Amino acid sequence: MNTALPEDIAEFAAVAAKRLARFGGPQAALRAETEDRIRQDARNALADLGAFELDVRSGADDLLAAAVLCQAAGATALPYPLVEELLAIDGVRLALVNPEAPRIDHGDLAGDWIAADLDGTRYHPAPSSRTGAKLGPFLVPATLSEPDGAVPMADIDLHLILGSWRILGALQQALEITRQHVLARVQFGKPLAEFQAVRFTVADASVAVRGLHELAKYTTWRVESAAAQVRSADALILRLKAADTARQVLRNAHQLLGALGFCDESDVSVLDRHTQPLIRLPVSSEVLAQRMIPGVRGGQLETLFSEPMATEPA
Repeated sequence: MNTALPEDIAEFAAVAAKRLARFGGPQAALRAETEDRIRQDARNALADLGAFELDVRSGADDLLAAAVLCQAAGATALPYPLVEELLAIDGVRLALVNPEAPRIDHGDLAGDWIAADLDGTRYHPAPSSRTGAKLGPFLVPATLSEPDGAVPMADIDLHLILGSWRILGALQQALEITRQHVLARVQFGKPLAEFQAVRFTVADASVAVRGLHELAKYTTWRVESAAAQVRSADALILRLKAADTARQVLRNAHQLLGALGFCDESDVSVLDRHTQPLIRLPVSSEVLAQRMIPGVRGGQLETLFSEPMATEPA
């Protein structure tokens, strides 16, 4: 089975990766914590790539281009709410929130917001100011209005999927930094990479990240063809897999880098801190798993042994 990206998408991914890396990578994201202009510069870099001309709701090509763009943004810890703007409704950014504890990443940026929970209930949020937290430095608490209509579940699914691609990019970069470190770091007279336990740890993380990448491609490919309930289950599974893989890979990266991995001089520290909102929000992995239980009972959660479901309109 050929799981390679189409040639034009692969070329766009390479261009996006180079442009966002040239923007400055995780160290630029670190500076953005204290210099607001950098977030505007990040938006300009996205505009250079034609990010805001993509219509992720229109078809597979634009959606896949948006996915690899989110992947590149994750790898560089790009300090901008890319997913929220790609899924803007009438020009207003769309954020996924937990109504019990609403917080919006980059919610302090100028402009209005629409908030929605995982059931598609729509709210009008009133973001406050940033708290200065180390984990998720751009997170902003928000006050929600009373429920005001609904956001299409297709948009909720796309939000979860594109956010997972952004997590994927961050993990691929963290794994590459870790790989380079264990090759270069000499301990007890030889590189860390020559110790069997280190090799096993890196190999396990590599397999987990590659598995997440394949699942992300498969889920994105199925968006148009799957029944609405199956698509929602797919999106939940992908986000759950992304969050679980993130915990494994980042834990291993910190373990192998030692104290360096917790210092902002290391890109792993910045990638970890800036990716935490995607890993933890809008709800925890446990809640995501609980939401899939009805799908198991009802047959929406497909496996290799499931009976095929009839396609339903989104």
